[in-house]
Amino acid sequence: MPNIYGMTLTDLENYFNENNEKPFRAKQVYEWLYQQKNADCLSWSNIKKECREKLMSDFSFNKLTLIKREIDDLTEKYLFELEDKERIEAVLMAHDYGLSVCVSSQVGCNMGCAFCESGRLKKIRNLQAYEIVCQILMIEEITGKKIHSVVIMGIGEPLDNEENVFKFIKIINQDIGLAIGSRHITLSTCGLVPKIKDLYDLKLQINLAISLHAPDDELRNRLMPVNKMYNIDQLMSVLKEYIRVTNRRVTIEYVMLSMVNDTQECALKLAALLQGMNVYVNLIPYNETNHLEFKKSSKARIDLFFDTLKKKGINVTVRKEFGRKISAACGQLRSKEV
Repeated sequence: MPNIYGMTLTDLENYFNENNEKPFRAKQVYEWLYQQKNADCLSWSNIKKECREKLMSDFSFNKLTLIKREIDDLTEKYLFELEDKERIEAVLMAHDYGLSVCVSSQVGCNMGCAFCESGRLKKIRNLQAYEIVCQILMIEEITGKKIHSVVIMGIGEPLDNEENVFKFIKIINQDIGLAIGSRHITLSTCGLVPKIKDLYDLKLQINLAISLHAPDDELRNRLMPVNKMYNIDQLMSVLKEYIRVTNRRVTIEYVMLSMVNDTQECALKLAALLQGMNVYVNLIPYNETNHLEFKKSSKARIDLFFDTLKKKGINVTVRKEFGRKISAACGQLRSKEV
């Protein structure tokens, strides 16, 4: 039985057409679910009883089960259980511009990045679109606050689950739904080149972030197995085309690993690699975990790396740190739950 929260507006319009109902019913359903936050289908007063009963018989209205909520200053981490008893995590972050949620897209991850805790649990399955949507819905319900932006950077590789992730984006982007604008949605990928082509073919106006983390193939092969399939030349080529087609700036994510990829040589190579591209580099202080041997770069090394990129004309920022005390930071999800 399909879940109602995994249905796009078009899906619901088609459903009502097939059942000899007016397609405007789809908008009424969206308003109840996402604006009124009312999942009690039988109470929907502007939809006739027979139609409500059919909806109840044709769709599941189940959400996720909250197992644990942890709070640390500007960050909250949520551990959710799915209907098959698998578990995922999502993170709420408070920024100056509003609240942001980092959602998971898979149970586990097959990308195997050496520095990432989440990837220690191999992929069990893709999340369905409704399971990603419900991460946001439940956090809004628990906190009573509106989510301003979404980053698809939690457990899993989003472009390894593109069908459900793209459907999720359509659902949360819908004006009469959660109304999260495309420019407030960021998808982070380790670099699945053919799937990045799908992104610009679909003309989604979302933000794209690339987990690069090394300036050459030798180092990236060691840190990120995906590079052996899609190397840096292939990745840069598709990014240049993506930028040309979409006219959008791309974020380059670069986690700072002490004495691994934070050297002056790496900084100069990275600057040369990105020269002339419409990108900005987001330097990410590494978040140490329970099981992995990598260490966080010192502030001095991060500052020097930052200054080197700046002097070479590369736009660069250092990511603000969120949630380290509750293992909710980038690369730490599930570090205490596996």
